Amino acid sequence: MERTGTAAPREAASEPGGPGGRRPFRGIGSGGAPAGGSATDFVQRHGALVVLVAVLAGAALAFDGFLGVGNLNHIAVGAAFPAIIALGMTFVIITGGIDLSVGTVFGLAGVLAAWASQYGSLAALALPLSVCALIGMLNGVLIARARLAPFIVTLATMLGAWGLMLAVSDEGTETYVIPDGLALTPLVQDRFLGIGYPVFAVLALFAAGGILLRRTGWGQQVYAVGGNEDAAALMGVPVARTKIAAYTLSGLLAGLAGALNAVWLGSGVTIFGIGIELDAISAVVIGGTLLVGGYGFVSGSLVGVLLLESIQHIINAISGLTSAYQQVVSGAFLIAVVLAQNYLSRRKRPG
Repeated sequence: MERTGTAAPREAASEPGGPGGRRPFRGIGSGGAPAGGSATDFVQRHGALVVLVAVLAGAALAFDGFLGVGNLNHIAVGAAFPAIIALGMTFVIITGGIDLSVGTVFGLAGVLAAWASQYGSLAALALPLSVCALIGMLNGVLIARARLAPFIVTLATMLGAWGLMLAVSDEGTETYVIPDGLALTPLVQDRFLGIGYPVFAVLALFAAGGILLRRTGWGQQVYAVGGNEDAAALMGVPVARTKIAAYTLSGLLAGLAGALNAVWLGSGVTIFGIGIELDAISAVVIGGTLLVGGYGFVSGSLVGVLLLESIQHIINAISGLTSAYQQVVSGAFLIAVVLAQNYLSRRKRPG
């Protein structure tokens, strides 16, 4: 009877063009690992890392001191806050969803943290984290329970978060400043061995995220939902709860990034966060996570963020080029990666 129970969802999860036209279900416990040759898997998992190493090596030859501790710390700290957002986005995309609200949630968290900092460090963290987690949970409930499209839901909450941020900041005219002596400030702004504390915080968060995704039952449920939602439901996976948890985590991490960024800057500025959701999505996809869901890993997302941040610094170092060119290069990278993913997917597909 147990064998019969597992065969049904695998049959339902046919290849595109087969019965039902659904994506193949990789199964709970597979960790999202695709079938295919080792060389193809290596490119999928580590292609972004190879490109990052090549980019850094080329920059080191072209610019003196590019790989110095000071510049590397600048790159790492600049990537720290977008990386936290990308971590949450990784879970959402693996489920087959998308979260467009994280940019304005990031900005809202910064404003709320700066406003609440007058009441102490605990308030500066608790208020933005609570509000942003609730926004993420709302996204998850509307997507999982009401079965609304993730694009529409997160676009709506993006606009709602933007309106709330303007309301708190008096239409953007009020900039709240982090008071001197806040206990949280040295924990964000200080350095250890020349490396800013946010870098160590990001490493800890990604280590925890990797364990959560690859070594826990919930992480395997995330892969199962993204691989084939119908088959996962037949296997007994709590699909709705898994999606709600993923979107809640995304909102929570975007809120944490915004709060820490406000403490780092010393104020909550409303313009921060505009477009950062697109950077997060780009970094996750460049890192090897499939937009269709069911496959991905957090370490790749971290590499994707570092790659985009390194390109930004290289462009800034080239005379005559502005930061606007970074968007052009990022877009070109994203198109190239998606094309490569499609090619690799065709190679992995049997028959």
